[in-house]
Amino acid sequence: MPRVIGIDIPDKKRLVISLTYVYGIGKKTAYEVISKLALNPDMKAKDLSQEEIAKINALLQSEYTVEGDLRRQVQNNIKRLISINSYRGLRHRLGLPVRGQRTRSNARTRKGKKKTIANKKI
Repeated sequence: MPRVIGIDIPDKKRLVISLTYVYGIGKKTAYEVISKLALNPDMKAKDLSQEEIAKINALLQSEYTVEGDLRRQVQNNIKRLISINSYRGLRHRLGLPVRGQRTRSNARTRKGKKKTIANKKI
């Protein structure tokens, strides 16, 4: 398995799909990376040479925010929202849906303490 930025990408899948296993890279970004490096998007990841893997690593580290840096950035954003006592920060702190989803009939898995549903027969 080739390692890209410390992540083992699956070698039996197409290169575009394999790159999406890195946190912060979706299909669009994977296609951008492949086109910048003039690689074949349909080739399997196991067919990558060491030079090509090194080029992918260098490009991702220089131009994109991925993996640990991106995770850290997201966590810092959430901590900032909590610290300034914004509405979204309050929702994060309570473990409730942040983006306006309803909580009356859905979101039971994230809504604080366990609540029993009235008149539900097992």
